[in-house]
Amino acid sequence: MEDFFGQDMDLTLDFSALTQYAAEGESYMELTQDGYTKGDLVEVFFDTGGVITGVYSNGESRPLYRLVLANFANPEGLNNLGNTLFSESNNSGPAQIGVAGQGSLGAISPSSLEMSNVDLAQEFTDMIITQRGFQANSRIITTSDELLQELVNLKR
Repeated sequence: MEDFFGQDMDLTLDFSALTQYAAEGESYMELTQDGYTKGDLVEVFFDTGGVITGVYSNGESRPLYRLVLANFANPEGLNNLGNTLFSESNNSGPAQIGVAGQGSLGAISPSSLEMSNVDLAQEFTDMIITQRGFQANSRIITTSDELLQELVNLKR
């Protein structure tokens, strides 16, 4: 059997403590628990090595996944797919995949903020469209108000 990091581990099952008692029409076993109770995943955090650890409601924490990083001989040669997505190309060279801190790969800084990677041009365009829509709606309300005011003045 292998653990999370692919290392062999020995596991020995011991059923000698199990006892079955004779009873009329019914049998039962006396068991004791020496492990954790059922737990729900309540928190997830990263460490500097890229290991994603889950913390459960029963107090147990376990490594769940490990992030890998990729480096390219020529990062400028990547294909830009838009929305800050890139793909490998002949100009970029093949991806050199490994874990954080290995070779020329960078480190992971958990619980830190990084610069935004949003498309500023798209965000500004969306903001201008929203602003124009708001202005148009404001003019409609103003025009409706003026028409109602004229209608009230005609009645007088």
